[in-house]
This record gives sequence, C-alpha cells and structure tokens, in this order.
Amino acid sequence: MALSKRIEPTLLTDQVYASLHDAILSGDMPTGTRLRIRDIAQEVGTSVMPVREAIRRLEEAGLAERSPHKGAVVRTLSLEELVHVYETRRILEAAAAREGAARIDEAGLEEMRTQLELLRSAVDEGRLLDALDIDEALLAALYGASGNPFLVKVVRGLWQDCRPYKVMGARGSVDTGTASTLWRFPQQLVEAAAAHDGEAAATLTGDSLTSATQRIEAQLEAQRSEQNR
Repeated sequence: MALSKRIEPTLLTDQVYASLHDAILSGDMPTGTRLRIRDIAQEVGTSVMPVREAIRRLEEAGLAERSPHKGAVVRTLSLEELVHVYETRRILEAAAAREGAARIDEAGLEEMRTQLELLRSAVDEGRLLDALDIDEALLAALYGASGNPFLVKVVRGLWQDCRPYKVMGARGSVDTGTASTLWRFPQQLVEAAAAHDGEAAATLTGDSLTSATQRIEAQLEAQRSEQNR
C-alpha cells in the first residue's frame, strides 16, 4: 500500500477518504486489497474513527465492498460489470459525439487539439493517469458541444464509475506495446469533429469503446486464471 502523505488533523474523514480514493483509482491499491483500519490509521497518522468513516464512504461510492472473513476490501472488478458499464457508455457517448461533432465551434476544436498534444506527451512519458484525465478533457470538449449538459454530467459519472477499468486498460496497452492506441483514437476523433462529421465521430466512439471492452475483458480473464492457479 502506498498512500501519498500523512494527514493533518483537520477534516480528517474527508482527507482520509481523498487519500484512499486516489490510491484506489490510481491502481496503487489494486482490487482485493484489504482495508485494514488500524494499519491505514497508523500510515496516515489518525485515529481509527475517521478511517472507519472513510471506508464506509468508499463502500457507498462503490469503490470498496465487504468480503467474508476479510472485512472491507477494494472492490473486485467483474466481467459482468465491465460489459454493462461499457455498453452504457457506448450508447451515450456515441450520441454525445455525434451531436458534438455536428455543432462544435472553432474554440471547441482548438481545445480538443490542445488536449490531444498534451495526451500524446503524457502517453510518450508514461504518465498514464494524467493521460486518462487529459483524454476525458478532450472528450468533454466534444461532448459539451452537443448542447446537452445533463448528458455530459451522466457520462462523467460513468467515467468515475469505470475508472479502475480504464486504469487497467491503459496499463494493459503499455504492457502489450500498444500505448499509441491511447492517442490514435482521439486524433481520429479530432479529425471527425473538424469535418463536422457526426456519424464518423459516433462510429469511432463506439469502435473505441468496443475495443477497450475486449482488451479489459482479456485482462480480467487472465487475472482470474492466475488467481485460480
């Protein structure tokens, strides 16, 4: 376990929660990690009460779950959940990309191009968590042009829900020598948006999410096989 820093004795529950939240989403605390209250309290320098409350909040946020004989653990990723969340993303994000590409203005396109350059640099430098954040900023510029702020809000919530899967997928791309896929799709999406080709943007979005689902599914299967040995 590698939490970022010791915590000052102010707003302790919020700070413990933020520290654990960041460690889980970054992959520093992988799925199945036991959330031992006393160990965490000692590491971050607090009493057990704010840690216990922070873990309860993690459970409510869907990032932790109760496991028999282990107590609270970092939520286990599942094939079923992967399929459901990515299918939902495909439906909503294809629609957002279609409308966004048709309506985006020059300022929005410039924002997408800026984020694309930042994304390529982050991937080249191995800053995968930054790359995921930048990719979402690029997509937000496109989806925001759809004129439907509620759709963008729902999509952002899905990104949060599937962040552990996104981290797994990004790391898998690096491990298999295909990290360039992390910026090639966004590059094609920028080109489609510049042409105001909504159908191309929707197709690219659907294809990218389908490909991501397949890659992550293979990783989950391999992980399951390894655990069963």
